[in-house]
Amino acid sequence: MNEGERNMHANGFVSTLDYIATWVARMALLNLLWFLYSLLGLLVAGVFPATIATLGVVRKWLMGEQDIKIWKTFRKIYKQEFTSVNGLGWVLTGIGGVLFLNYKAIEAFGRELSFIVPFAFYLLLFLYMVIVIWSFPLKAHYHAGIFQHIKNALVIGITKIHISIATIIALFAVAYLSLEIPTVILFFIFSLSALIWFWFSFRIFIALDKE
Repeated sequence: MNEGERNMHANGFVSTLDYIATWVARMALLNLLWFLYSLLGLLVAGVFPATIATLGVVRKWLMGEQDIKIWKTFRKIYKQEFTSVNGLGWVLTGIGGVLFLNYKAIEAFGRELSFIVPFAFYLLLFLYMVIVIWSFPLKAHYHAGIFQHIKNALVIGITKIHISIATIIALFAVAYLSLEIPTVILFFIFSLSALIWFWFSFRIFIALDKE
């Protein structure tokens, strides 16, 4: 290998390291913004706008806008979607609360109930999870009302059930990784989850937009 080739390899190695470092910094910053803006809304009013803002930034990255100003973009989406996404989030939270109460009732009276009841409950729970994992990416990508998003989430989630299951498994894998490597929680857990979450959804949205 001559000197010129060695210089090319060295430059390529440095460029690769720079690329990796840039994306690590972007992901860490996005994760930090999610935590900070969730706290800004005292969690109860901040976590849903922070989530949609994170997905919104990831959406722009996946659409090729990789040099956007992350904080400025995040803050803009957070403010724009604050009211509407809180509405969506709290409707889903309310449904989740009802499901939790049903779970406690089944747990208390399980032996007295027909097997159909817990079966129906776990089916509803799965459908609820499908709605949750599709509602927020839909909100980040399309403009629609709360219940239209929920309806679309259910339809897409069921018709693309393999993507729904893959998304759920991938998000649980990130959660498991964060328990094994606690630093992931501080620096990457939600930005990484959002990237994986929206990547699965984005592929379907692009296909739907072409139809």
